[in-house]
Amino acid sequence: MKYSDKTVRCTLFSPWGPMTLAAHDQALVWTGFDGQKHAPDTSQWPVANTHPVLRLACDELQQYFAAERQTFDVPLDLGSGTEFQQRVWQALLDIAPGATTSYGAISAGMGQPRAVRAVGGAVGRNPISIIVPCHRVVGRNGALTGYAGGLGRKVALLQLESRL
Repeated sequence: MKYSDKTVRCTLFSPWGPMTLAAHDQALVWTGFDGQKHAPDTSQWPVANTHPVLRLACDELQQYFAAERQTFDVPLDLGSGTEFQQRVWQALLDIAPGATTSYGAISAGMGQPRAVRAVGGAVGRNPISIIVPCHRVVGRNGALTGYAGGLGRKVALLQLESRL
């Protein structure tokens, strides 16, 4: 994954552990739980707690955790992935709060019904957890499958959204 040399970061303490958020001048580029699979090395990015994009993202996520927000307005930059990954991540943005979909439904919706495993790989590498709702993707029969931030967090996020 590629990131701008102007990327900065901050820490947000969520109900499920600390998260690192990163942005460049105009958009959020990373949001993930500390220790999350497929995370970039965020230690190289300077801390910028007052960065306007990071402040907005933190405020919106805190509202989400308090069940006061369902959608996000913070600008996103999903350009760190391949063209295929970006298409999958855009598809994730279409999953409504409180709803779920399957990897197969995403691949079929992209016109590539045989790309289920590739979709799964792209979902697992989603660079903007929660805001790009990869936690809303489940297995074919509704089974809860992996989540880069941990399956327990996936369950908690889905439970939170059922209360919204």
